[in-house]
Amino acid sequence: MSGDDPGPLIRLFGLTGGRARPQGETFDLVAIVTTIGDIPEPADLIPEHRAVLTLCRRPTPVADVAAHLRLPLNITRVILGDLRRDGLLAIDRPRPVAQTIDERIYREVLHGLRSL
Repeated sequence: MSGDDPGPLIRLFGLTGGRARPQGETFDLVAIVTTIGDIPEPADLIPEHRAVLTLCRRPTPVADVAAHLRLPLNITRVILGDLRRDGLLAIDRPRPVAQTIDERIYREVLHGLRSL
């Protein structure tokens, strides 16, 4: 490590302000992250925040955000929690599979059962 490079641990500590957990409600790897509204000016954000907001213009799982940032999951969660707190992101739990089946499929199943 050179004298100019503080090393990865110092950098991660700086990204999260020393926090290891996000503020607010917890979320898991499959939670869906979506940017809300316009991205603030570059001077208002660190590069990692900007990268997350750009990536999440389309709904993106937390695991994919961490992989894109090449950061540990706990650090990514802190960053996402900060952006959510600032009203820049929505983090939603995926719906259970039972809730994703639409009414049409229920009708088809019911019709099939009645025809037996």
